[in-house]
Amino acid sequence: MLRALSRQFAEMGSSAAQGWDLLRHKAPGQVTFWLIALVVGIASGTAAVIFRFAINRLQAALYGTEDVSTLATFASTLPWVWVLLIPVCGGLVVGLIVQFMTPDGRVRSVSDVIEGAALNDGRVEKKAGLASMLCSWITLSTGGSTGREGPVVHIASMISSWVSNLLRVDGITGRDLLGCAVAAAVSASFNAPIAGALFGLEVVLRHFALHAFAPIVVASAAGTVVNRLAFGDVTEFLLPGTTTVEFYLELPAFFLMGLVCGLVAVAMMRAIFWADDLGTSLQRRMSLPHFLRPAVAGLMLGVIAIAFPHIIGVGYETTSRALSGALGLREVLIFAVVKVAAVSITMAGRMGGGVFSPSLMVGALTGLAFGHIATGLFPDQSSAFTLYALAGMGAVAAAVLGAPISTTLIVFELTGDWQTGLAVMVSVSMSTALASRLVHRSFFLSQIERRNVHLAAGPQAYLLAMFRVAGVMRKPGDPGAADEEACLGMIEQGLWVQTSATLETALPRFDKSGVAYLPVVTLEGDDQTPVLQGALFHVDALKAYNRALAATAAEEHS
Repeated sequence: MLRALSRQFAEMGSSAAQGWDLLRHKAPGQVTFWLIALVVGIASGTAAVIFRFAINRLQAALYGTEDVSTLATFASTLPWVWVLLIPVCGGLVVGLIVQFMTPDGRVRSVSDVIEGAALNDGRVEKKAGLASMLCSWITLSTGGSTGREGPVVHIASMISSWVSNLLRVDGITGRDLLGCAVAAAVSASFNAPIAGALFGLEVVLRHFALHAFAPIVVASAAGTVVNRLAFGDVTEFLLPGTTTVEFYLELPAFFLMGLVCGLVAVAMMRAIFWADDLGTSLQRRMSLPHFLRPAVAGLMLGVIAIAFPHIIGVGYETTSRALSGALGLREVLIFAVVKVAAVSITMAGRMGGGVFSPSLMVGALTGLAFGHIATGLFPDQSSAFTLYALAGMGAVAAAVLGAPISTTLIVFELTGDWQTGLAVMVSVSMSTALASRLVHRSFFLSQIERRNVHLAAGPQAYLLAMFRVAGVMRKPGDPGAADEEACLGMIEQGLWVQTSATLETALPRFDKSGVAYLPVVTLEGDDQTPVLQGALFHVDALKAYNRALAATAAEEHS
């Protein structure tokens, strides 16, 4: 008995000593990191609010209205020439910016932030990012049919990248700071602290590690405070009347609507990608200068806006009208199709902006259309058809973003309506389950996949592309280096790999050839003669890959 008690006291003493050591050495660093997260959150939230004010100011100046919340209605009263010319001029300015400030003529967005988190230790490009910020500001102010969440996320990521480089932090800390910045930006942009925090985890970091949760929540709260100081504690959309669900009888309708919304989301994403491919093909065929591509897209948008001014900008006025049930079935169907076309043209024109706000609008219109039909067929068993607009808004947006959790919460926080949770959750779950099987998980991951970066498949796919053969090979003279004569013989047989190649290229060659190592060469001279630089051993490649997988797993489960 005494021996057991003494052993227990010894264990308690050891635990207390370990706890004191953790408190003494780790706690100050943790508190410091939370303070840094708070600063990053305030800076990112402020940047998001300033960006929103900047859009409103320029939009009001160009279109001549003080109330940009009713811009679509006001634009319908303007001379058609003015409605046509504003997006053309905006597109021309955007084209000049991307021509001279980006290496590839492409505006950066959320997909680049996700890629930076996975492949670049939480850092993103700065010069191209600044150009993208200017392009998105001009696009959203001059009639471009996109959203502001993509630009604010990238602006916030530039802030976190600057802080990470200043402090010289490692990849894990850099990614955590990136998540903090993104969460604060989303929270400040939409007054949605819960959804902002989960967006940073679910969409950008793509894990829910406990070590990242607290600082991201701190930053998200800071972004929300910035928003409320600027705009007050108000929701983006106001819902009229009651939104009571006839649960037992009506839930099958929301299951069905979720599937419809999933198909609409897939159609929207594929329309954007198809339009981008078509634009690239036509530009190449017509030898159109890069800087004119956004101007041509602006011309097309201006023509559409003359008849359908609801496509201009973020589109919150039309979304609000859909949520209030102020649109008829015919209007809803036409507006949804035209909006998808306008978003596709804007994105294909490389004009900048995000897809979240357009997906909210298309979702609200889709849900309202479904609600008109459902309540018309079963009037006695249906709730208000505006509830379908709310659920549809979440369902399409969640499928496009590939973020069911944060999107469900952001719908609640945008509307202030927490009574319809089951209807929204059912619709969101069905839409994301369907859409994720028809595209590469989400719009952003599909964009990355189109650049031949395989993030959608997880770390086991993209980590191989992070290791260059030159960094893993054994050079001549190293311990255990390959025999030079044997390597030269293998080169003559065509068994070699270049120093610039990655393990993604090299490992399949091991599987195909069955050799223990591959000569590593550089190609020199006009005849591209292979020159031996070393050898890549299969076991070294597998060890490097295994260490990377272990580090990723440790980060995601810490």
